[in-house]
Amino acid sequence: MQPPSELVRTSSARVACDGATDIPGGAALGHPRVWLQIDEHGYVDCGYCDRRFVLIGGPADGVDPATLRDVHEGSNPR
Repeated sequence: MQPPSELVRTSSARVACDGATDIPGGAALGHPRVWLQIDEHGYVDCGYCDRRFVLIGGPADGVDPATLRDVHEGSNPR
């Protein structure tokens, strides 16, 4: 498993991703804005850009990202 392209720690279980938050030029260089829900795994991956959002204080917070499976909203990793 490879670590995600970017890891974002957040205090909210519902997050938005447009792939260009920190890119000069903004959303024109990213992808359509999507809203993602972090579930019981404590993290979720954006299906467009593979940015991983980790809930601060959740079960995945502080875990080596390379050991976590990809979790896209609505998926059920084992």
